[in-house]
Amino acid sequence: MALRLTLKPHERAILGGAVLTNGKHRAELFVETEVPVLRGADILSPASVRTPCERIVLSIQLMYVDPQRRPAHEQSYRELVDDVLDASPSTRRLIEPIDEAVRAGRYYPALKLGRQLLAYEKDLLAHVR
Repeated sequence: MALRLTLKPHERAILGGAVLTNGKHRAELFVETEVPVLRGADILSPASVRTPCERIVLSIQLMYVDPQRRPAHEQSYRELVDDVLDASPSTRRLIEPIDEAVRAGRYYPALKLGRQLLAYEKDLLAHVR
């Protein structure tokens, strides 16, 4: 069954490693093969990443959309996870299911779980002066 992807005007998406930008009208695409797909709202750009947990999620995103460089992205991911766990052991309960998904090669579910990690980090940082 095809994946139906609806893009808003000027919305971006990553489809199989290619970055797409929609025109001025709403567009509907049907993806008939299994390839990495990310909608604009789910895409982290390297330039916008500021926090350690955002870097973790970006490394997972890169593992998902850039399989040719996956070993380098995974090494970066592992280092970032170790650093975050050292600095904030309370993140372990959120990172463990993400890491299970990454180890199983299930990058999209890991990205979805990463949203919870980002929300937790945002809450932690909100209490820092």
